Amino acid sequence: MKIDLSGKVAIVTGASGELGRVISRTLAVCGADLAIHYHQKQDRAETLRDEVKKLGRRACMIQADITRLDAVQALRAKVESELAAPDIVVNNAVIQYAWKTVLEQGVEDYESQFRSCVLQNVLMAKVFVPAMIRRRYGRIIAINTECAMQNQPTQSAYVSGKRGMDGVLRVLAREIGPHGITVNQVAPGWMISERCRKTGTERQESYEKSVPLGHRGEDQDIANAVAFLASDLAKFITGVYLPVCGGGVMPAI
Repeated sequence: MKIDLSGKVAIVTGASGELGRVISRTLAVCGADLAIHYHQKQDRAETLRDEVKKLGRRACMIQADITRLDAVQALRAKVESELAAPDIVVNNAVIQYAWKTVLEQGVEDYESQFRSCVLQNVLMAKVFVPAMIRRRYGRIIAINTECAMQNQPTQSAYVSGKRGMDGVLRVLAREIGPHGITVNQVAPGWMISERCRKTGTERQESYEKSVPLGHRGEDQDIANAVAFLASDLAKFITGVYLPVCGGGVMPAI
């Protein structure tokens, strides 16, 4: 059994970020051509584009503010002109901010999380799903978080945005499922990324004690889950919130 994305075009938002780079490389290794979205990290996007091309895949990079409709429409035009209409959409981008208590958190942080979590998913659906409906095929995969189930102190703005996108995506899964399109979410725990490896901060003992498997996961674990959901191996899976966090959270029935 093999994950084969040959002939597919994927777009990854926030592809120049820590998780985005590994997700993009993994989709390319599985055979997909890549549209690499970035907002500010052009140098990282260029490096990623070159890596994808070395794998024998086509690749393009596009700068865009994915919280604005006109920018997402321009993003689609660029992807379609350089590659094709995407078969796989991975909504990974998120606005970073300093976490504080509800009483201390600025209102602008709640607004930024709404825009980068909820509005991103709405706009990407509005712009990219119509072509999927015409083809009767598509995969939408959004990156959520275990925090959406934890609700720990200082997580409120982040959780509000991620729980909001969860609602939008569950409704979307029902609305576009009849067209052969799946909509799923991958919810990472506190994963070990390239930054952690460079700074030697892989071990986080207090967090690891809360994980049933006893350790932090790797960024590759998230990319593997995304690749699976993007493939035909997952063609009958939709509406899923999939924690990839070593059991740190466990959705109940």
